[in-house]
Amino acid sequence: MGISLPAIVINLFVLVSLIASFSKSKEKSLQGLRIAIKSFVKMMPYIIIIILFIGIMQGFLSKEIITQYLGKSSGFGGVIFAGIVGAILYIPSLVSFPLVASLIESGASVMVAAAFITTLTMVGFVTLPLEIKVLGKKLAILRNLFSFIIALIIAVIVGMILA
Repeated sequence: MGISLPAIVINLFVLVSLIASFSKSKEKSLQGLRIAIKSFVKMMPYIIIIILFIGIMQGFLSKEIITQYLGKSSGFGGVIFAGIVGAILYIPSLVSFPLVASLIESGASVMVAAAFITTLTMVGFVTLPLEIKVLGKKLAILRNLFSFIIALIIAVIVGMILA
């Protein structure tokens, strides 16, 4: 398996941007790199957990099971299931991308993957108590409810476009 063209383009863009940044201000560039490294270190436990979870999932769940419950044949039930799981989990969305890629490779539909990612980023079940304190109970619940509905609509649209 070779390096993909998008990975090469993205890394070249980052390298050129870093060189341009250093030519403009070495101090600010170093400060930015320090912040990026700190963020990376903070995210490492999540990345390791997701990688372990993917490995365990692939060990226990066959492609047939993933396809049955999360594939195209799962219908809207699979989309709602993925949406609920995404709404409940509290992980950085960036870390969830490898998990979703693994699910798609194992037979999950793009619509299910989109439901998971959109609800993960738009709905805050775990943060609901904090939202209630800040926004009030009615507004916090309405925000999460409408976000969940909109996330599912986005998932259906993405599924229809990429199907």
